[in-house]
Amino acid sequence: MEIQIRNLLSSVVFVSLVYGPCALGATATIAVASNFGEVAQHLADEFESITGHELTLVMGASGRFYAQISNGAPFDVFLSADFEKPENLISSGLALSDSVFTYATGRLALWSRDEALIKNNASVLSSNSSYKVAYANPRLAPYGRAAVEVIHALALFEVLEQNLVQGENIAQAYQFVFTGNAELGFVALSQVLRNGEPGFGSSWVIPADLHSPIRQDAVLLGRAKNNAAAKEFLNFLKLSSSQAVIQSYGYGPGDR
Repeated sequence: MEIQIRNLLSSVVFVSLVYGPCALGATATIAVASNFGEVAQHLADEFESITGHELTLVMGASGRFYAQISNGAPFDVFLSADFEKPENLISSGLALSDSVFTYATGRLALWSRDEALIKNNASVLSSNSSYKVAYANPRLAPYGRAAVEVIHALALFEVLEQNLVQGENIAQAYQFVFTGNAELGFVALSQVLRNGEPGFGSSWVIPADLHSPIRQDAVLLGRAKNNAAAKEFLNFLKLSSSQAVIQSYGYGPGDR
């Protein structure tokens, strides 16, 4: 019993050291890039159980969130799929410069529901001119921009141009393949992993040197400068335990 009490007290001290003497029960609304939705929910559930705060997660395209925040949308934290949009929000006075950090590094994958279609390389992209290939809108989604860079790096743009199917974001690109509207898709690696291993279908993890780094940055928005839940959630994302969860979903490490 004495050991159990000591362990409980140690846990309370740890949480107090991490989060400080702030009031519990605050709320925050988090704009989350669609590729990060599943892991964000996992982390939010854990965060809420530890702190007593309440988070509302809204998933979508980073470009659309940027436009909404610029027009006064009531978000407290922005988990972007790139680093440019948080930087632009800081430049425009809508986010706090001392809060920005990289919470994850994205990885891109080519994926098909057909378990035999992809042979762990790019050969399928040039082997059949009838295959539809889904990707996210490169103007709105960093993963879409990375997909275009890969296509050009492999000198396949002319081969694929007529068969490209564009989704608004990476979630929609995944859905095009999942529903059979495209045979292949450039998706986030996190979307095709299950318990850290490739799920159903076949996939190729695209080498990182074929596209620019997908640095995903988080930032505290100006309206939330005194919001305990928002600030503590950003600190929570930096913890070693949170980073381990993020990497288990197929992301590279962020800043700590």
